[in-house]
Amino acid sequence: MTRSAVTTEVTRPAETVTGPGGAPARRLPEGAVTPLRGLAGIAGLVAVLQVLPHTGLVSADYLPPASETFRALWQLLVEQTFWTALGDTLTGWGLGLAISVAAGVATGLVIGAVPVLRAVTASTIEFLRPIPSVALIPVAVLLYGADLRSKLLLVVYASFWQVLVQVLAGIQDVDPVADDTARSYRLGTWGRLRHVMWPTALPYVMTGVRLAATVALILAVTTELVIGAPGLGHEIAVAQTSGAVPQVYALVLVTGLLGVAVNLVARAVERRALHWHQSVRTEVAAS
Repeated sequence: MTRSAVTTEVTRPAETVTGPGGAPARRLPEGAVTPLRGLAGIAGLVAVLQVLPHTGLVSADYLPPASETFRALWQLLVEQTFWTALGDTLTGWGLGLAISVAAGVATGLVIGAVPVLRAVTASTIEFLRPIPSVALIPVAVLLYGADLRSKLLLVVYASFWQVLVQVLAGIQDVDPVADDTARSYRLGTWGRLRHVMWPTALPYVMTGVRLAATVALILAVTTELVIGAPGLGHEIAVAQTSGAVPQVYALVLVTGLLGVAVNLVARAVERRALHWHQSVRTEVAAS
């Protein structure tokens, strides 16, 4: 097969943009068209939110126009209080995520590498994992009050299980033939963990980290909202209590954008860490 034939096979379909008179102006690859479609969807949502309060279907007292929300957002961006709250939220999220990832990976590798430990702890993990983190809010308040430690307790508890379960699944997915081969070459526990178990479990680990990053942000904001710990959640509660509805929506918009940013960063880290993996290589080749 010639080089040109190979190039033709892997070329993705393009979308034609017509110019004046219907003549084709230029062709955009599908990878460039998809973000534009996403932006168009966001623009449509903003337009609906702008028009809907003026139709009388929804009271502007409860759903202000999008212009008022953006105006309130602009006012927040120039206030030091907002940036302090954002820093508090990111601090609780980052510390909680780091602790949960380190603890989840270490615990998962130890339990997964020792079959006896896996059998002994299986029922305990399945009992503790489904407990909602918000159910521990009274315990956190009793122990630490409205403090950063309360936020960390809830964030770490919720995120830890996301990582641990994925690590255990990755260890369980290790090829028995590869493990037996490593044993035949007299690799010890550390050698098999490093050269056999870890490469197999790493895709699962990155999935757990991505899930834990989102869960950690949710619990950080929820803790601030419920118990009054410093952060964006606390600012939302204060704005709601004072009747500043546009500010409430502006802060909710900020938390949504923060969640999108966290997900994008987590996916970028995942692609970089798994650049050698077949799934990432296929995704890059198809883009």
